Amino acid sequence: MQKKNSKWSLKPPQDPSHGKVPPKTTGPMGGFQMRFSLGYIVVMLIMISLFNYLAFRTDNTLVPYSTFKDKVQSGEIKRVEIDLNYYTGYTDANTLAPSSPFPASAKRGFVYKTVPINDPQFTTLLDEKHIVYSASPKEGSAVLSFIFNWILPFGLMFIVWRFVMKRFSGGGNSNVLAFGQNKATIVAEGDIKTRFGDVAGVDEAKAELVEVVDFLKNPTKYTDIGGKIPKGVLLIGPPGTGKTLLARAVAGEANVAFFRMSGADFVEMFVGVGAARVRDLFKQAREKAPCIVFIDELDALGKSRTSGGLMGGNDEREQTLNQLLVEMDGFDATSGLIILAATNRPDVLDPALLRPGRFDRQVLVDRPDMPGREAILRIHAKAIKLDESVDLSRVARSTPGFVGADLANIVNEAALLAVRAGRKKVRQGDFDAAIEKVVAGLEKKTKVINIKEKKVIAFHETGHAVTAAFTPGSDPVKKVSIIPRGYGALGYTLQMPLEDRYVVSEEELLSQIDVLLGGRAAEQIIFGSISTGAANDITRATDIARRMITDFGMSERFRHVALTKKGQGFSGASAPEPFLVREYSEDTQKYVDDEIARIIAARYDSVVALLSSKREMINKIAGVLLEKEVIEEADFLALTTGEAEQTPPAEKETVLA
Repeated sequence: MQKKNSKWSLKPPQDPSHGKVPPKTTGPMGGFQMRFSLGYIVVMLIMISLFNYLAFRTDNTLVPYSTFKDKVQSGEIKRVEIDLNYYTGYTDANTLAPSSPFPASAKRGFVYKTVPINDPQFTTLLDEKHIVYSASPKEGSAVLSFIFNWILPFGLMFIVWRFVMKRFSGGGNSNVLAFGQNKATIVAEGDIKTRFGDVAGVDEAKAELVEVVDFLKNPTKYTDIGGKIPKGVLLIGPPGTGKTLLARAVAGEANVAFFRMSGADFVEMFVGVGAARVRDLFKQAREKAPCIVFIDELDALGKSRTSGGLMGGNDEREQTLNQLLVEMDGFDATSGLIILAATNRPDVLDPALLRPGRFDRQVLVDRPDMPGREAILRIHAKAIKLDESVDLSRVARSTPGFVGADLANIVNEAALLAVRAGRKKVRQGDFDAAIEKVVAGLEKKTKVINIKEKKVIAFHETGHAVTAAFTPGSDPVKKVSIIPRGYGALGYTLQMPLEDRYVVSEEELLSQIDVLLGGRAAEQIIFGSISTGAANDITRATDIARRMITDFGMSERFRHVALTKKGQGFSGASAPEPFLVREYSEDTQKYVDDEIARIIAARYDSVVALLSSKREMINKIAGVLLEKEVIEEADFLALTTGEAEQTPPAEKETVLA
């Protein structure tokens, strides 16, 4: 199912910034870390100041050595105590030492201290003056002294270093200092429960991978005849098509160990870390062979080296890529080590990765067709309690272009809607509502719209629907609604194709433009003016017209000529078209702009003429839409043809639910 009309918006055009204030660079966690760091700094400053006070505080009794010697010469000092650090002089021969255990009242006289120097004549002077002098014994154990002076300081330094490194690294192998350690998730053989039966919609890709599984199970069957299994298999396809699921199924079917790693996990801030991790990954894989190494998002690691920028071959990513190329050349294809990789950007990969001998086989994991979508729905619906009225083939017909992840989301949304409604089983209406929710967005019934704008929206959507109903080659209308949904969508028209389409004719492209312009044309016919509600409509119509001229060769001047260069990447889950690069001059650009304006103007005049002839029908349908807010497929068919489609009562009740 495709949503043909735009997301309705009555808001005037805004500047690209949308008036938003740029987000702050630091969030709540960042502020906490800043306060935490400041607290560390304050505590360290206090500790340093306290240490300086205790270790280097000023001693008022400390005098120069010359002064101390003069006081000995004059006889003021009566007794001297000598130790390794100080000479302590006392003015009274009976004065107790400062470290004496006796009370302070027993201490008499004044004390002078000085730092000793190498003076052999000092003891001779003390003898001449009859000064009593003695040496203080060095107390304490030599072992304790060694511990406190050597082991304890270095031990504290080691503890602090370990603490800082742990804080910096975050623990485990996720730190940038875990050199040479790969960060692959290793799953032992037998632990993977995924099988090929759990994968549907990609039968061609599964058939290509059956040989890989067979080789891992029976390698001698291939080696006896001299054959070699491909070293590497590259899975290519849009996001959500099941590339990772296929890789797990291969490992599960072969019952071998499975190494799973992302291409971004190899690249770190230090040059050489990624290369070391590649070496360590292949070393572990060889030890556990036979096994499968799966590298997801290979484009994060294997981008072409010709676009490496100013860093050349010295940056981390290119060093890692070089090591990967060497490792893939360095193992024997008969060793049971197989590399699986996945990407949705094959156009950016380095050619050296894709040559035979590395990734020999490239498997396209494309979007499923209708039988494939039905098979995927049945797999995901196994765990869901379904009502007898549920027709999964109808759901598959309503979801063209959906990938496996989208279909899994629809099944889950249908189950949640059933629980929200208080039912024990999922009905067909829940699937229809889930599809509509995924395509058009969340329904917003509480949004208040004034009657004038609501009338404009009703006629706008009626214009889309009536144009689709009377335009050859257009998909049938499934639903028309003026209930707001999603972001800025005040109304929408849903069309359901009858079958999957892979080739679109020029006439069908023009019919798509007609349907997109039908909303604005209806506004002009009924109200005599236009609004901003068709902003997205005219954007999409302009894009179709531009691609007709530049990509499909459907213009008069450049008939059968492509003006853009086609890449091989996939631009997103909802857009399977390859990337296109402009390759034409400014003069050609002027022609393209003029031709787009001509096509849009011609199609708009055609739509205005069509709707003018259907004005009475438009008024009737818009009146019903204003009253009911939603017109289903059967009711719309009755309003446009006068013949109501016979719908079973149970199904009609389910749809309205």
